[in-house]
Amino acid sequence: MAENEYQGPPPIKKASSIYSIGKKALIISMLAITAMILLKYYKPSIPNPIGGGDPTITHIPKELHINYIPAEYNANVDEEDALVILSNPNRYRRDFDQLVYDFNLSLLGHVANRMDLSMEIKAGLETEYQKHHAYLKDLYFQDFIALKDTTDSYQQLWYQTENANAVEVLNEVASKYTCPMINTIITSLLQSGSSPLAGAGKYVETPCGVALKEGLQPMMKRLEAKAAIADFSRAKGFLEEKVEKAISELATMEVRDKKGLNTELKTNVWGVNVSSTDIEISAISILKVGFKLNELFDISVDEGKNAVTITLPEPQILSHEVYPKVDKLEVGWMREIKDEDFNKNFNLLRREFRSDAMNSDIMSKAKQEAVELMDLMFSPVVAGLNRRYKLQIRFKRIAQEVDADLSSVN
Repeated sequence: MAENEYQGPPPIKKASSIYSIGKKALIISMLAITAMILLKYYKPSIPNPIGGGDPTITHIPKELHINYIPAEYNANVDEEDALVILSNPNRYRRDFDQLVYDFNLSLLGHVANRMDLSMEIKAGLETEYQKHHAYLKDLYFQDFIALKDTTDSYQQLWYQTENANAVEVLNEVASKYTCPMINTIITSLLQSGSSPLAGAGKYVETPCGVALKEGLQPMMKRLEAKAAIADFSRAKGFLEEKVEKAISELATMEVRDKKGLNTELKTNVWGVNVSSTDIEISAISILKVGFKLNELFDISVDEGKNAVTITLPEPQILSHEVYPKVDKLEVGWMREIKDEDFNKNFNLLRREFRSDAMNSDIMSKAKQEAVELMDLMFSPVVAGLNRRYKLQIRFKRIAQEVDADLSSVN
């Protein structure tokens, strides 16, 4: 055949050949992926000649499964005694510590019952908690005193919020420390190390969740109900009281302030807002800070140091006058305004005035003014005694803590 003779079209590859190549490629890819998975998750342990296994292998702890069972919560706290303690924690400091002890132990006992822990573990709850109570009671007390304005008793009594405010503060403090306390003690008793806890069954909570939802919250609701009754009863008695007493006070600073509040009250029907009421309230505040000289006013002469020392108590709020005014009142067609709506807003403004004053440097300025005033009044007298004498002004905190037993006061 000649060289340039036409040979015809090239042969066409059959479809079966292409399918065979693709099938082989797919099988090879699957084998490669399988090999990578095996190497990553099922890496064999090669003995380490130095000692121990392969350091790259991590031990994954197993979960500690807990089966929760139903249990009733017993707070073991007398609500009426608790309100008395909370109203004056400085006086009943020992009872305050015991209140914290009983309440926390009741939470631990309830969590242990719900987790169906063994009797041996339950028997060790109190011993384990005692290791932490020494610092927990101090944390509770310090935070409670810091959040509760103990100089505001008469105003809170007038607005029927004295006990309610104390319960609110206790709830805030207890909510802060309950979870760390529960987790630390329960984990320590179970000796589970870093192993996570896993509960079995429907709607399962963590030990912390059980303590908060089934222990702390119901207890606070019962205290709130008792506080509302106690506040109402005391306010009624307060209206009938007539107290006359001699006042020996030295006011050195006066703070005037103005604040406003805008509140919208809504009426919902089946989740839909059908009516709203707008209230705008403004108020001016006149707050006086100074010293109660009937609590402490001492003058001493030290001839050896040629000094005359005047000792005053720490400054505090002596009086606080708030003058509220309703600037706007637009009542919705389905909204009925109640007295408590206004009282709540008036009280909120008053508390904000006091909070701003307490957080400012007004107490330091009151001390400075007192020093200047004492120097102006007594320097000529001291100089008349002896020109070498120097006048010193000191401030001393009144020891309010009385380690009283609540049973002896009731």
